[in-house]
Amino acid sequence: MTHLCGPGDDDATGPCDGPEAVAREIADAVDCLTSLWSMAAQEAALRLSLHQLRALRALEAAPNLNLTALAERLDIALPTASRLCDRLEAAGLLERTHHPRNRREVRLAVTAQGQHVLDDVAARRSRALAAALTAMAPAELMSLRRGMKAFLAGQDVARPQISGPEYP
Repeated sequence: MTHLCGPGDDDATGPCDGPEAVAREIADAVDCLTSLWSMAAQEAALRLSLHQLRALRALEAAPNLNLTALAERLDIALPTASRLCDRLEAAGLLERTHHPRNRREVRLAVTAQGQHVLDDVAARRSRALAAALTAMAPAELMSLRRGMKAFLAGQDVARPQISGPEYP
């Protein structure tokens, strides 16, 4: 019988203590966050697909990528990236400009309108997350904050390797 970890298991030792159990709980939390993120994005004035938002966020983080670099960053095929950019450009959220020293290379950039949409979605997501966090006790919130900092520090030190029977 599988033991499900939950409230009240914090002080227990057993199957809820191992990294695999914690990883499953984090995966559940990520699924919940993904749903919260998606709902917040869908409430924005301009509804975009998650792929469109990912593309705009990638370009916000690394301005002036070319189409090939964007496709690689999003892990999608070049024709798919091209169609995605066509739609974003038609909506006025992305602009294509020629590289100043190489006219064959096209750079991609988020427009002011695109940045406004990204800011709107980010604000909605932050408000939705803050609403969920207000249900937590202050001590739990501080524990979560410490745990997230430790996770990020651990992630920087030892990048996880995906291996095992599920992943060839």
